[in-house]
Amino acid sequence: MSEIKTFTEKVFNSKIKKAVISKPADKQAQYKKITVELLPKYYQIAKYTEKQVFHENISFDKICDRCTEIMESGYLQLNAWADDREFQLMVSKKGKVSCKEKRTAATPASCRSASAHNRQKQYILPEGKVIEPLVDMGIFTKEGKVVQAMYDKYKQINRLIEIIDDSVKQHDYKKLNIIDFGCGKSYLTFIVYYYLTEIKGIEAHIIGLDLKKDVIEKCNKAAEKYRYKNLHFELGDINGYKCPFDVDMVITLHACDTATDYALYNAINWGAKMIFSVPCCQHELNSQIKTDNLAVLTRYGIIQERFSALLTDSIRGNLLEYCGYKTQLLEFIDFAHTPKNILIRATLKPVCSKASKEKAMAEVKAAMAEFNVTPTLYTLLTK
Repeated sequence: MSEIKTFTEKVFNSKIKKAVISKPADKQAQYKKITVELLPKYYQIAKYTEKQVFHENISFDKICDRCTEIMESGYLQLNAWADDREFQLMVSKKGKVSCKEKRTAATPASCRSASAHNRQKQYILPEGKVIEPLVDMGIFTKEGKVVQAMYDKYKQINRLIEIIDDSVKQHDYKKLNIIDFGCGKSYLTFIVYYYLTEIKGIEAHIIGLDLKKDVIEKCNKAAEKYRYKNLHFELGDINGYKCPFDVDMVITLHACDTATDYALYNAINWGAKMIFSVPCCQHELNSQIKTDNLAVLTRYGIIQERFSALLTDSIRGNLLEYCGYKTQLLEFIDFAHTPKNILIRATLKPVCSKASKEKAMAEVKAAMAEFNVTPTLYTLLTK
């Protein structure tokens, strides 16, 4: 057993609340700093580049091995804090390992407990305020308290609202017209309406669209119950829907396979200022994909399936860039809950250079040629 492994086992046997891995031996290392924080169900690792942070959730029984692996990949220092102790591991450039441990009066403020972490998090949808749709979803009690068993769902819904809020707060919107494609039972549609009208003070007009008549009837009754006067639901198909107003925002959550492509295509044609899409069941490219140069990506069924889904959404992102949108692919739901955890966020740019659009399309065509695929969104945009 290595000296580093021996030390990390000792550290994490001491119920560590937080650790920081730093000082990469290689100045060109991708991650400049890595933090480890105790949360209720796992440890969360945050890996920081110059401009981004990437998260990884590790079970309690695997955290020691993972931190050892990170340290042995070329990091020279690890600091860790328990309730009353601080640990420090130093590795010299020659590989000599030294370890220190000292008692402290209290852990640093940033090294809070998992429960304190949850209490201090300021969610956009605050606990303690009665939000009727959340009560009907079983996430809030009638007093506005989060049902403990639904805490993960509560955080997921707040995550969606945070992603939308990041775009909305960039402008002083007084009014927004919104289409929600494939709204289903529409609980999230109700939450978006609540957020825009009650929290942001925006006059929101939302139409939820779905193919199931009973769902539409139920949702319209719920909108009446909540007194959401500008929220309506209609029976209709994503493809070819005629919108009654100029569209500012399009939301499409878990539209299956190419239904996402038709939703994005409509949003682009309408010139929607904001698009929020969580794709689902990306089967199309999986049935087409074929490559000689990169056959390793198609040799194993599960790898081909996952790669096809990632390729689908990467191409969608580039096609949105080609159409003048600033596009990001974000983690929507923790991967531990579902592998379908990518949200496409696109905001219309005031100006988009011809060169950047051509580059985005060139990358799409290169990927299509390499893997012998023709995505629906590409076909719709170029027909």
